[in-house]
Amino acid sequence: MNDVPLYDLAPVAWLLGIGVLIAMVPLLYVWRRHGGHGPGRRLQALTVLTLFLTFDLTLFGAFTRLSDSGLGCPDWPGCYGNASPMGARHEIAMAQSAQPTGPVTHSKAWVEMVHRYLATAVGFLILVLAVATWVARRRERRSPQTAARGLGSLSAWWPAATLVWVCLQGAFGALTVTWRLYPAIVTLHLLGAVVLLALLCIQAVRYSQAANLRSPIPLEAGLRTLLLWTGGVLLLQIALGGWVSTNYAVLACTQFPTCQGSWWPPMNFSQAFEIWRELGTDSSGVPIEFAALTAIHYVHRLMAYVVFASIAVLAWRLLRRGVLRAQAQWLAGLALLQLATGLGNVLLGWPLVAALLHTGGAAALAVALTWALCESRRATATDRVAANANTRAASASRLATAGAGASRGSKP
Repeated sequence: MNDVPLYDLAPVAWLLGIGVLIAMVPLLYVWRRHGGHGPGRRLQALTVLTLFLTFDLTLFGAFTRLSDSGLGCPDWPGCYGNASPMGARHEIAMAQSAQPTGPVTHSKAWVEMVHRYLATAVGFLILVLAVATWVARRRERRSPQTAARGLGSLSAWWPAATLVWVCLQGAFGALTVTWRLYPAIVTLHLLGAVVLLALLCIQAVRYSQAANLRSPIPLEAGLRTLLLWTGGVLLLQIALGGWVSTNYAVLACTQFPTCQGSWWPPMNFSQAFEIWRELGTDSSGVPIEFAALTAIHYVHRLMAYVVFASIAVLAWRLLRRGVLRAQAQWLAGLALLQLATGLGNVLLGWPLVAALLHTGGAAALAVALTWALCESRRATATDRVAANANTRAASASRLATAGAGASRGSKP
């Protein structure tokens, strides 16, 4: 395995071809289903479908990591210089015979390559979105009378930024393999997937608002700030969760709510959060202590309390205010899922299903919060004046109704 070149670009054309073939399925589906509509409707449908497929890709990436398949093909972008594990049967068999429980097996090689095929397909879909949006905007500028219906105020720079970001994700995916699961790179790869989901969610919501002539809901400053705060602490918690997973620190604490029989177990924070180091060692090559793994786990657990409380308060305030009800319900349900799967990981010994659901729940929470942020905005002075006027009008209406009822009741 150590003699394998880290980069072999020979199978690039085949890899791209497989990715394009996979991407053609959703593209043809959108074209057939929305072919008679304007470009805005088609782009909206393709954006939503790409968001869904990117979420699936994020889950499959988690499965690749959790099944120890990240080095199933120890080179990039192919597998021992081939476009699929079928062409690398001999090399994989040799590696597997040398290390029967090692990182390279036939099943792990297929998991890793399927992840690369799916990632290439998602990248191609995002490329199509970027090009199609620029073309639609250009036609709109040339012929305002045939403006691209449904595009709304969405800038073509959003899909362009998404395309740049997915290319960065591809680079981090390559580094994940060639740097042998370097913890910082793997964690950044996970965070990059969350940002990609957020970028696609923003575009999907903007298309929906344009198609339904819907404007963002004004929120008072405190509620809008709470929404932003919750998004920030969630992103930090996802980074901490990625750090726990990539350092295999989940089982450092197998009790709840205590850890190792203590509310504050022995912890080594300096080793735990030394970012730029190889897996299992510090920067000097010394194996990290169990106390460092404990610190990684316990900080993630403590931050989970903050995130759960923030989401609970946010959902309660949104429901009480009577706005963004769907988003509030999703946030509350996903927070409960995260609590259940987090406890399952700790108490049941990190089962694969619970770990996958925990990763999926975190990604879904990021999408739901992005959705809520896009569907709202900070209330202005004009909004507050209008709200006060509506409140006074409603109060006057209730008083008038009560007065009319009283006068009718006083008649002989």
